[in-house]
Amino acid sequence: MDEDTRYEAVRSRDARFDGEFFFAVETTGIYCRPSCPAVTPKRRNVRFFTTAAAAQGRGFRACRRCRPDAVPGSADWNVRADVVGRAMRLIGDGIVDREGVAGLADRLGYSARQVQRQLTAELGAGPVALARAQRAHTARVLLRTTDLPITEIAFASGFASVRQFNDTIRAVYAATPSRLRAAAPRGGGGVQRGGGRAPRATPGAGIPLRLAHRGPYQAAAVFDLLAREAVRGVEEVSGARGDRTYRRTLRLPYGTGIVAVAERTRSPRTGPAAHPGGWLDARLHLTDPRDLTTAVQRLRRLFDLDADPYAVDERLSADARLAPLVAARPGLRSPGAADPAEFAVRALAGPAESERLVQRYGKALDAPCGSLTHLFPEPAVLAEAEPRGTLGALTAALADGTVRLDPGADRDEATQALLALPGLDPAVAAAIRIRALADPDVAPPGLDMPDGRRPWRSYAVRHLETARDLGAGPDPYAPQHPHPEGKSTTA
Repeated sequence: MDEDTRYEAVRSRDARFDGEFFFAVETTGIYCRPSCPAVTPKRRNVRFFTTAAAAQGRGFRACRRCRPDAVPGSADWNVRADVVGRAMRLIGDGIVDREGVAGLADRLGYSARQVQRQLTAELGAGPVALARAQRAHTARVLLRTTDLPITEIAFASGFASVRQFNDTIRAVYAATPSRLRAAAPRGGGGVQRGGGRAPRATPGAGIPLRLAHRGPYQAAAVFDLLAREAVRGVEEVSGARGDRTYRRTLRLPYGTGIVAVAERTRSPRTGPAAHPGGWLDARLHLTDPRDLTTAVQRLRRLFDLDADPYAVDERLSADARLAPLVAARPGLRSPGAADPAEFAVRALAGPAESERLVQRYGKALDAPCGSLTHLFPEPAVLAEAEPRGTLGALTAALADGTVRLDPGADRDEATQALLALPGLDPAVAAAIRIRALADPDVAPPGLDMPDGRRPWRSYAVRHLETARDLGAGPDPYAPQHPHPEGKSTTA
């Protein structure tokens, strides 16, 4: 988009572009999301930025009305396979906070100077600035939704010192941390990622969040999939269809977590001309609040919340076979994985064997929560306990880094490494690439997938799978080919 086109999106308050770019107003010193409801500024006073961090780096403060840091992430970072896209996925997972810029560069296979140069040239901000913007958002969530002491919030958000925390909050939000906390309505709850309000957390109640998405969201199809593939002990789906709750355990960098996400989607705006997006309500119970950013990003990948459904539906609607499916389910998502290594093991082993592995080798929670009793076993534990066969080869490769499935992994290299393992079927490798690596453009073997569906072939697979599961379309797989998930029921 050129700047004139972006300005037209701002004039029309088009929420389809929230998170895809930001605009700042030189006369006020504030930056906003495209759908900001404030009076549209004059074109000559507007500047555009690819990231919130770039706007902050130029001295602009976040708008208190539209909360531009609370938008869905750009879909570009999931689509792109280059170093910038990989870097953004790693930064979102909190790598810079945990390992610094040197750790980020090492995972990307570049020097720190090269990473800094490429990110700054394309995004207007380097890795430190991008991580700083993310820390500020995490801090705001904790300030407005929990009663944690401000000093604890500073370090839980990833800041190295309280002074750095205070300076950043003042620079980004034009308010002190205490003032930001005081502004959160106690009765109505704190402002969340989707821009609405949720009940303020009480001790032991976890952190309430609203996980924003753009455009329509077919929650029922996602929850159907999660319910089918749930492994007892580490996850569950409860409730009646349309009002279900998905819960699971998470192994996180600093501790463990139990997360719950509600099926019902919510939207702050309605109307035939609106593109409101909305959010999923979630609640996180973390043993260490420093894991908040990572836990949120993993949920966003699992539920595919940063997707651009408008671009996906427009492309797939041009396909005669897919057009009626897209019309029936606009905004259908291609879910990812909360733990890529776990998903790889489950895709190969299947649900029954995965449940056995959990009960035998999974780490028991210190405090079980209902049917959630374990963490899924780590690859190193499985590789040592059951080293034989394809599963042993896979877990050993995951444990020693021969196969990398983290958010910054090179997808082609990961696929090649998977296919090099003895006995690993290409269909399982494709399933791992779709889900664990969140690749939006995968054509499983044996499935006719024309190039006209690029770069959204993974979404085409989901449409065909969903139609088949509902009995609304033909089986997309020829009889002689296996299901693209191998032994599992995952799609």
